[in-house]
Amino acid sequence: MKAWAVVRHEAPLACIEVRDPEASGTEVVLEVERCGVCHSDLHFWHGVYDMGGGRVLRLADRGVTLPRAPGHEIVARVAAVGPDAVGVAVGESRIVYPWIGCGHCPRCLAEEDNLCLAQRSLGVVQDGGFAERVKVPHPRYLVDYGDLDPSFAATCACSGLTVYSAIGKIMPLAPDAPVLLVGAGGLGLAAIAMLRALGHRRIVSADLGPTKREAALAAGATAVIDPAGPDVVRRIHEAAGGPVAAAIDFVNASGTARFAFDSLDKGGRLVLVGVAGGEMTLSLAGMIFRAQSVVGNNTGSLKELRAVVALAREGRLTPAPIREFPRDAANDALRALERGEITGRAVLVG
Repeated sequence: MKAWAVVRHEAPLACIEVRDPEASGTEVVLEVERCGVCHSDLHFWHGVYDMGGGRVLRLADRGVTLPRAPGHEIVARVAAVGPDAVGVAVGESRIVYPWIGCGHCPRCLAEEDNLCLAQRSLGVVQDGGFAERVKVPHPRYLVDYGDLDPSFAATCACSGLTVYSAIGKIMPLAPDAPVLLVGAGGLGLAAIAMLRALGHRRIVSADLGPTKREAALAAGATAVIDPAGPDVVRRIHEAAGGPVAAAIDFVNASGTARFAFDSLDKGGRLVLVGVAGGEMTLSLAGMIFRAQSVVGNNTGSLKELRAVVALAREGRLTPAPIREFPRDAANDALRALERGEITGRAVLVG
């Protein structure tokens, strides 16, 4: 099969031939119909993560070998099933849960593969949706998306899932308790839609780009701010009507995490989602006196993906803007994302 793959970090993706996956046991092979293009794919393409303090994490340290086809927001049609695969038939189109674990540890048995210590994620350790076909070890990793638009359905596997999981870490909150969202890209806009679907009303979005701030307002944010310049914390408090009950940082760089944390009310929580990287110094005693917390969010679980899809199928989730590219234009999609030209989500088709 053909795969648009990273063959060398920061070099253009190459269209290469790789072995077709075959289904045995409970495995399922699927033909990719849609694949979202995520900032995580950009980090994968760069091949390095800023761990703070001058330290870096390279993809090789995560057990990744090249060439590898990225892409983890996948909608695909069942092409072949192993003899022991039940509950799915050839020809059916499904959302593919990409954060596959070992399948045997307590986390995986609880359908929390995203927290498995031996992950085999599609688009990272295994070829993902930038290839023509993918394989999953069991039909449980496939979610019926009903009559949803397939491009929107694909985004549920990462952007929808990740924001749902992150929002779960700040709840319960009163509907008018102010929440700060840092970044109004695909995840930031999805978070606005998700908060509104869950009944939340006071949402402040911070982004450097005026077009993205306009998109955040259109999506339902109650206020937006430009975090550039001085007094960003004061301006957040003015927009929110005071310190925020919670903040979710979809950028997660040293500077964004700093102002997001400093914007918190007593008892507030900061959830870190993005992987721009860096570090932040915290007062340990101050954490006690103000009863604040910082928590990381690693995508989401299979159970949470089913909940996201249920919300979408009920018509409660408003899709973020989607810009489609043919799969052969995968390089164009990545470059457009890196240049900040994508409002909402980019999706490969074909």
